[in-house]
Amino acid sequence: NMPPKRKGPLQTLQRDTDDIKRQVFDARPSVRRCSSLQKSVEETAKTLRKLTKADEPAPVGNYEGRKLDEERRLQAIRQQLQSLSLKLSMLQKPTQSEKAATHASSRDEPESEDEGEESEEEEEDDDDEEEEEQEEEDQADEEKRADFFVVACSFKGEQEGDLTVQKGDLLRILSKNPDGWWLAQDSKGRMGVVPKNFLKVRTPLIYKTTGKSEVRPLRHVCFNVCRRQRGGSLLLFIFSRSHHSNWDVVRKAITEMNATDVLSAMGAIPAGFRPSTLSRMLAEGNTYRSSYYIQPELSRSQLAFKDLFWDPDTGSVRPRVTRTSLTLTLWSCRMIPGPGVGVQVLSRHVRLCVFDGVRVLSNIHTVRACHSAKNPKTWTFSPRTAGILPSLLDGDCFVRSDAQSPELGVLFELGVTYIRNSTGERGDLSCGWAFLKLFDASGVPVPYRYICSLGGGPFSPNITTGSVFHQMLASRKQPKLLVKLRLPNTRTRATLNLLPDSLVGSTCSAHLLALYRQVLADALVRDRPTIQNADLICHPVLATFPEVLDHTDLLDALRSTWAEKESGLRRSHKRDGQRLKGLFVEVYMSTVFPLLRSSALPSAQWANEEQETLRWNAVFASASPGVRDGLSVLLSANPVQEAFDITQVTYDFLGAARRGVETT
Repeated sequence: NMPPKRKGPLQTLQRDTDDIKRQVFDARPSVRRCSSLQKSVEETAKTLRKLTKADEPAPVGNYEGRKLDEERRLQAIRQQLQSLSLKLSMLQKPTQSEKAATHASSRDEPESEDEGEESEEEEEDDDDEEEEEQEEEDQADEEKRADFFVVACSFKGEQEGDLTVQKGDLLRILSKNPDGWWLAQDSKGRMGVVPKNFLKVRTPLIYKTTGKSEVRPLRHVCFNVCRRQRGGSLLLFIFSRSHHSNWDVVRKAITEMNATDVLSAMGAIPAGFRPSTLSRMLAEGNTYRSSYYIQPELSRSQLAFKDLFWDPDTGSVRPRVTRTSLTLTLWSCRMIPGPGVGVQVLSRHVRLCVFDGVRVLSNIHTVRACHSAKNPKTWTFSPRTAGILPSLLDGDCFVRSDAQSPELGVLFELGVTYIRNSTGERGDLSCGWAFLKLFDASGVPVPYRYICSLGGGPFSPNITTGSVFHQMLASRKQPKLLVKLRLPNTRTRATLNLLPDSLVGSTCSAHLLALYRQVLADALVRDRPTIQNADLICHPVLATFPEVLDHTDLLDALRSTWAEKESGLRRSHKRDGQRLKGLFVEVYMSTVFPLLRSSALPSAQWANEEQETLRWNAVFASASPGVRDGLSVLLSANPVQEAFDITQVTYDFLGAARRGVETT
């Protein structure tokens, strides 16, 4: 007979884990029993961390993987015990009403004559006890407030026992585990663990009511609420997130259910999809749009321009060399999961911007992706088209930034715009994030390479970077964003040096932006009477061109017409800067300017295919050869223009200019 096979330490520990798990379900529930099992779990986890492959008497396949599985099992058991212990302690803890009833019954017992003689002393003792109880109650309130945290970054539960939370949610921390996963409870009573680095403490804000309907703030407020009734006054502990009080926002934050939670519960979107952060930032205003970043930037003194200077030697805007100036090409996105039943995808796209790990330092540029029905998990860019390639589909982009942050990089968000078939509700979701750091710790630019997107969030993107060889070794099921970065050639670099210090855009339209900047420099620097003059400038191009950048179809029409005009120029004329600027203004006024306020042009709506097709046909029908020029359209007997507004031809550079900010 063969001797029995010797068991290794890892196998023994697996049996111990099985035994603990069996005791969790078989044992009679009690707080003491849960505490004992929690100690066993901690001891087993401590032993597991000390195990190494060298401790095994025989070779073990996939040792690290098995060890990791045991860690996950212990973590799940720990969470179950914590939840069970909490529920048992709440059941065993007497309620305030029971305490009050017990206290009242003891006070209502008949007093003897001897006790009556000491009534005054007892009243004094009762007063002291009430004061002590009041102090203890205040201290308990402070402890309760200290247990409330605000979610700093959304977290999607990845396994059983995790609590899915959204940014801004208020959580009550029930247990702080040393491994960094805290047991928390949200406003809907759901419990689970969340990573502590996703939470932040907020100073409590107290609103007090004194029987009247109005609520008087004791300090500036505002976000999530927990209530407590005491002494006839209602105390609302509101954890501050901004400097403005808005009770409607607070009430909405308590009662509103996130649309993403609904879709997740329906199984309509894959795990890991989250509300799109960059789409929300774009919708909040023009702060992160190209129309804002193309404007000149004022210096910190507000008395001069920071990025717009005149070069008298060349008679043009002075080129500016920035720390980061590169071009990139979006190749494809692979293994991107699609939506489930009940949701239709209207647009697949990638949004990118300059990011330093904390702030967005440029405009947010969007490139729409294409896909085929045969391979829906693969997105492609720059498709072949019969004619001009729309800039919205062009995967060739440029990135400019003069920020000095050591963490500077390019942030990519893979997103979709969807519509629910049942309700017609539209929304934007993020499929994943990738962050490409552009400099190493010593400030040296990193080698240009492909990157891989694995999800995460804008403030904690879960990414890996490496060469093509490393990606070939990675799992084929891993979601990937393939991007190629390179230095611009001499001609492209000269064009980019005429643009603002911080800008992200499509490479195919960079020369139009450079021409606009030269016209802008003529008006603001060369032709102004004095440096102190801040009068309004009558210039339709300067007043309306930034708006065109937010409508890519109009920009494509301008690009198409300009290419035709430029191709007919002589070589000497192409080198004449003044002639080119004059021709640019002429082409703009004859094609794009009449369309901006045309009542016949359908309004723009993102990810509406029918509306986009109508606009595309209308724009290029008006820009085709043989159509009347812009002046004829404006002076036509049958006008199709909206009512004239003086802002269409008036440029207020003080109102439009960006204020200087620190980008280090």
